[in-house]
Amino acid sequence: MPVENRLKEVRRNHKVTQLKMAEDLQITRQTIIAIENNKYNPSLELALKISAYFKMSVEALFTLKGEKGNE
Repeated sequence: MPVENRLKEVRRNHKVTQLKMAEDLQITRQTIIAIENNKYNPSLELALKISAYFKMSVEALFTLKGEKGNE
C-alpha cells in the first residue's frame, strides 16, 4: 500500500522552510522535497524524527492509502 503524508501542509502551517527543516533534522532539502512529493518514504527513524520535530504523532503525518478512514 502506498504511504501518503501531510508534511508539506504541516510544515507550511508551522511556517518552516524546507531548508530550515532539513538543517534542523540534518538531512538534505532534496529529501524533504521527495517526501512531500510522495517520491520517497522516510525510514522509520526519520518519520519519528519528523513527528517529534512537529510534536505530532507519526499517524498524524503519515498514513497508508486505502486504510479504513483514509480513502
